[in-house]
Amino acid sequence: MRLTFLGKETQGGGSPTLFATDRGTYVVQGWKVAGQSDDNIEIPQRLLAHLEPHTYLGATLSDSGRGTFFLSGAPVTDAEALSRMDIPGHEASVEVPKHKEVWFGEPATGRGV
Repeated sequence: MRLTFLGKETQGGGSPTLFATDRGTYVVQGWKVAGQSDDNIEIPQRLLAHLEPHTYLGATLSDSGRGTFFLSGAPVTDAEALSRMDIPGHEASVEVPKHKEVWFGEPATGRGV
């Protein structure tokens, strides 16, 4: 799997990072969640600002109430991808689908008729 670095949000001793892959997915690196398996991570909400234009994460995000989201995905096991990432022991990375925004009809203008 080839990774393209999209952005990083360093805070609190970690470096949550976002990558696009050559498989039409995203790899999201975030903090491990205590008591959970490595397919569950926590990321700062600001990390989503690095998504490719007109796309979104194909994963359910749960708001922590403290400026972060919890999400789940497939743990990254690809040796080549892992060798290109710097993952401290308190972090994990997951792969999630990348979806394109879909608009039906005309975009809202915010003006009344």
